[in-house]
Amino acid sequence: MELDSLIQRATQYEEKTVAVAAAEDHEVIEAVASAIERNLAKFILFGDKEKILQIMEEHHGDLAKNPKLQIIHTHSPAASAEHAVKAVKLNEANVLMKGNVPTATILKAVLNKEYGLRAGSVLSHVAVFEVPGFDRFTILTDAAMNIAPDLEQKAQITRNAVGIAKSIGVDNPKVAPIAAVEVVNPAMQATLDAAALTAMNKRGQLAGCIVDGPLALDNAVSLTAAEHKGIKSDVAGQADILLVPTIEVGNALYKSLIYFAKAKVGAVIAGAKAPIVLTSRADSAESKLYSLALAICSASK
Repeated sequence: MELDSLIQRATQYEEKTVAVAAAEDHEVIEAVASAIERNLAKFILFGDKEKILQIMEEHHGDLAKNPKLQIIHTHSPAASAEHAVKAVKLNEANVLMKGNVPTATILKAVLNKEYGLRAGSVLSHVAVFEVPGFDRFTILTDAAMNIAPDLEQKAQITRNAVGIAKSIGVDNPKVAPIAAVEVVNPAMQATLDAAALTAMNKRGQLAGCIVDGPLALDNAVSLTAAEHKGIKSDVAGQADILLVPTIEVGNALYKSLIYFAKAKVGAVIAGAKAPIVLTSRADSAESKLYSLALAICSASK
């Protein structure tokens, strides 16, 4: 599967509006320009208006005159984050996007009790990869938000990822809770949690997906590896969602896919009242565009 298909899918829904916090960033403006060119969404850009216009004039000509674009001046990154979150809260926008603002600043606004986007559940990072040589998306969670989630948090992280998977056409996603081994070992918490999640799935506590674990990474993604170890499972070798036990595992796997496997990626924060595009400054404009498409698909579902 190619991530370009997400852009096509996103354009088929009713047009959404994206609120961008601190939009005075070249890569962000590049992604916004590409999104508008592809009829992906409308945008409200919050930030230093003079800097935003300067970037547009230098790289994108008449973009500022596009009717799908609105620029609202704010005096600081914190104010940009607050106004962008409020725009989503008031249904003036459907998706929140991080621009040139620290992650902690935008999350503080998202979690604000008065005007934030809390939905009573765990916020988690869901990344959708196009990995060369694979005929399906690889969905990874959680590589950026929850450091060492407990069982209940892992259950909610799974639900968030399943929701994202369904929004991009994976109707009954297969979830592999990742551990170092395939057997339950009382000394390894990841295996205990994986077994518990599997039991929760079978009893209907985790619905709309198939969960089976613990599974080591090779047995989760390779049928050949699973067959060699004699693992019989509806998930082994064909996992759609890789649920990692800790943020270190997720972070290393995420970056390995990009830098070693040359994978493409789009990612969102799920679990709030609206999807959040929380890309890093190191992410390319292409990655930001894929993340926007993923967020729009999620918002449309």
